[in-house]
Amino acid sequence: MTAITFKSRVPRQSRCAATRPEPRNLAEDDMTEVKVVRREGAIALDRMAMAPPLGTLIDLLANQADNFSDREFLRFAEGSWTFGEVDEWTSRLAHRLIAEDGVRTGDRAAIMLPNVVQWPIAWLSILKAGGVAVPVNSSYQHADLEFVLRDSGAHLIFTDAAHTTLVDEVRAANADLAHIRIVEVRSSDELAQYPAARPQVAISGDTLANLQYTSGTTGFPKACMLTHDYWIRLGWVCAGAADLGPDDVVLTSQPFSYMDPQWNTSLCLTIGAPLVVLPRFSASGFMADVRRHRATFCYVLGSMPTLLFKQPPSPQDCNNDLRLVLCSAIPVALHAQLEQRWGAPWREIFGMTESGVDLVSLPENTADIGSGRLGLPVPTKEVRVVDPQGRDVAEGESGELITSGRPMMLGYWNRPGDTAQVLRDGWLHTGDIALREADSYRLVGRIKDMVRRGGENIASAEVERVLERDDSVVAAAVVGVPDELFGEEVKAYLQLFPGVAEDRATALRIITQARNQLARFKVPRYVEFVADFPRTPSERVSKPVLKARSADQPGITYDLKPPRIAGNGN
Repeated sequence: MTAITFKSRVPRQSRCAATRPEPRNLAEDDMTEVKVVRREGAIALDRMAMAPPLGTLIDLLANQADNFSDREFLRFAEGSWTFGEVDEWTSRLAHRLIAEDGVRTGDRAAIMLPNVVQWPIAWLSILKAGGVAVPVNSSYQHADLEFVLRDSGAHLIFTDAAHTTLVDEVRAANADLAHIRIVEVRSSDELAQYPAARPQVAISGDTLANLQYTSGTTGFPKACMLTHDYWIRLGWVCAGAADLGPDDVVLTSQPFSYMDPQWNTSLCLTIGAPLVVLPRFSASGFMADVRRHRATFCYVLGSMPTLLFKQPPSPQDCNNDLRLVLCSAIPVALHAQLEQRWGAPWREIFGMTESGVDLVSLPENTADIGSGRLGLPVPTKEVRVVDPQGRDVAEGESGELITSGRPMMLGYWNRPGDTAQVLRDGWLHTGDIALREADSYRLVGRIKDMVRRGGENIASAEVERVLERDDSVVAAAVVGVPDELFGEEVKAYLQLFPGVAEDRATALRIITQARNQLARFKVPRYVEFVADFPRTPSERVSKPVLKARSADQPGITYDLKPPRIAGNGN
C-alpha cells in the first residue's frame, strides 16, 4: 500500500460565468464558457470498433503491472495501491483460493463487502483463479442473500466482520447453504507464502467472469452472465468515447456490487489511470471529493444529478479538474445549468447490465445539451426502434429500443425462458420506449413503467421529469393506482427540500405548474409526500417497495382532481 499524496497545483481560473446560474434562463452564449477539449486519448475514436488487443481483465492487469508497475491504480479512503501491488496481491490470493478453498474453473464465489479495496481485490483474485464472481449488495438482508447464494450456487463468500453474523445465520437456516465458506481478504503480506506470479489457469475472453444480478425492481433479480470480453469491450469503448488517457483520474461513488465501479475498473485497467472509489454517494460532499482527488472524469446516474444541483452553490463549484461527466438520465431542464455550474460537459450514455453500452453522446455534441438525446450507437453496436411485431418504426415514432452487438451478456443464469424473451434473433429487447430521430435517439419511458389511464398510456418518466423541475422538489416517482372510471389514475410521490411545507397548498402549486407542461390526462391526480425513496443499487426508485410501503404505512395523500370540464371525459 502506498500513501495518498496529491500534487500541488495553482488553482485555475474559473470556467463558470457565474457561481449561481439562473434556474432555467441561461443565455445561449453563456454555454461558450464550458470548454470542450478533444485530445488524443488512450483509445482513438476510429479504433473503438476494433477488437481490444487484450482479451481478459487479468491480461489487462498484467500488462499495466509489467509496463507501469509503480503507477497508481486504486485509491480508497484507507490508502492507495499501484498496478504492481494489486497484481501481486491478487495473484497470491488466487493461489490461496485454489490451494485452500478448492476453487476450480467455473466455481462461483460471492463478494459481500462495502466500498473497500478488498472488493476489487477479491474480484480480480476470483477471476485469476478461474472462478466466477457473484457481487452481492452489502445492504442485503436474509431473504435477498439467501436467494442469491442459492440461485448462483456460490461455493464461498468474501465478507467482513459486519456481515459475518448475517451469513452465518443464512447458512445455519438452510442446510443446502451450510457448505458455503466464509473467506476474509487478507493483506498481501499475510499471503506471503503463496506465489506472486499469476496462477496457470486457462482464461479467455469467452470465460465467464460475473453473475451480475440486476437491481430486481420487478421481483427477485436475475443474474446476467458476463464474460471477460464483456468487461474488456465495455472499458475499451468507454475510454474511446470519453477520450480518456493515463493522465486522467476516474472517480466513482456507487456501490462496488453494482456494475458501474466494475466497468470503471476495466476502464482504468485499459487506460492505465487511477480509480478513486468513495465509500458512498453523498450529495453534499461529492463535488468536494471531486476537487480533493482532482478527478477529471466521473459517471453519475438516476437522482444523483438533481441532488447535486440542489446543493447550495459555492464559489468553489468551478474550481475542479473535470473534463467530462457521463450520466444516465440527465435532467433535461437542468442540463445547461449542470454544465455551467461545474464548467464541464455532461453527456448521456445509455446501456444496461445486459448490454453494457449502446448509445453515447460525444463531448463535442453541444446540440444535445438540454435535449434529452442519448446520442448515437457506439461503433460496436446496432440499435433499432421497433413496434410490438418487431418492425422498424418511422423516424419520430415511438417503439421499443432493441440493440445488437458487443458487449452483450450470454444470457440469464438458470433462466432460459427469460433469456429467450429478451434475446431474440440476436437482438436484446431493452423494454425501453424510445424515439428515433435524424441524428440521435430519445427515451420516452419503460414498457413496464407506464400508467394506463383510460385509453392513454402515460410514461411515468415523462411526468417525473416535469415534476422535478420544481425548485422545491428533490425527486419524484409516478405510479398508477386503481380507479373505477379510468382503470388507473396517476399518483405522484414527492420528496421535498427541508423547510418546504408538506401541505395541500404546496401539492396544488406543484401540480398546477405541471398542468402547464403536460397533457391533461397525464397530470397527477394524487400527491403523497415522502421523506425519502427506497432505491435499488443503481440509484433508481424501487416502485414496488415504494407502493408496498405506502400501503402498509400510508402518508397524507391529497386528491387534486381538477374541476370537470363539460364535454371532456378527462
